[in-house]
Amino acid sequence: MLVRWILSSYSRLLAGMALAGIAVVLAGCDNTVAQKAEPSRPVLVATAHYEAETPERSFVGTIKPRIESDLGFRVAGKVARRLVEVGQTVEIGQPLATLDEVDLKLQAEQAQAELSAATGVLAQAAAAEQRAKELRAKGWTTDAQMDQSRAAADEARARLNRAERSVELTQNSLSYATLVADARGVVTATQVEPGQVVAAGQGAIRVARFAEKEAVVAVPETLVGRAKSGTASVTLWSEPNRKYAAKLREIAPTADPATRTYLAKFSLPEADDKVSLGMTATLTLADAATARVARLPLSALFNEGGKPSFYVVDDKGAVTLQPVVVKSYESNDVVITGGVEEGAKIVALGVQKLDPGQKVRIVSSLSF
Repeated sequence: MLVRWILSSYSRLLAGMALAGIAVVLAGCDNTVAQKAEPSRPVLVATAHYEAETPERSFVGTIKPRIESDLGFRVAGKVARRLVEVGQTVEIGQPLATLDEVDLKLQAEQAQAELSAATGVLAQAAAAEQRAKELRAKGWTTDAQMDQSRAAADEARARLNRAERSVELTQNSLSYATLVADARGVVTATQVEPGQVVAAGQGAIRVARFAEKEAVVAVPETLVGRAKSGTASVTLWSEPNRKYAAKLREIAPTADPATRTYLAKFSLPEADDKVSLGMTATLTLADAATARVARLPLSALFNEGGKPSFYVVDDKGAVTLQPVVVKSYESNDVVITGGVEEGAKIVALGVQKLDPGQKVRIVSSLSF
């Protein structure tokens, strides 16, 4: 009986030990699974974006011609015809308007008649001078008569020369009766109508030249220096994806008394036919030479051993500590000039609780 009891107790002991061992093994497996299933740490990130240290400034402007002239007749007269309308494109030498030519033709005929008379007088005076020379050579006349004949001939020559200039002037005046375009452009205003009597030089047709176009904007006084020394570009509202290089040509010496802005004109050397007069444009001003920096949250900065660094999240979700070059500190941001690439994802919060190589999960917001 004693032997049987001992054997039974030993069996029970072995069974208990086996169960305890199984329990320990199962507990270890549960811990391993728990460790593997532990979720990665959620983090908020900020994207590194480099841009000019001084932000660009934009202004609304208007496309205008550099040269817009009021063309007028060079002689007075009555307008006979107006040959163009507002908005019409004109070429060099194209007639724009004409005057009544009756009086101008009469003046030309009068000048021609005076030329004929002067020609006859000169022929007579020249013959008399030649005869006086022959008689003087033979001693049959005096020096006084010779001088008189020579003076009469010189006067006749001067009269002929004056008549010739008068004919040229009247011919020019007759040609001025037709107002022509002196450059390729577009008619922006008509200031005369048929039947109207105009004075010489009075504005008749306004033409804007196509040779050069410019953007006209109002620049505040705080940015006058940037307008003079910086770079500029122009985009049209009709084509926002196309940029045109702009160069400051002229800026007003005094500010507008009402708006306290300076009128600036920027030439557009690369303007094509898509840049039409009167279009609305956006002029962008930037500093000529400025460093490119990235602004990131101050909370993203990790300073270990005096080396400012950021935790950068790679495509696999692992964080890497990368040192950066700090330019300055602002109230909420840190300004860097290098160290991380454009578009890098920077951990923005809780960097003190991260370790290099740790797996993280990017989230849009943290909720507790």
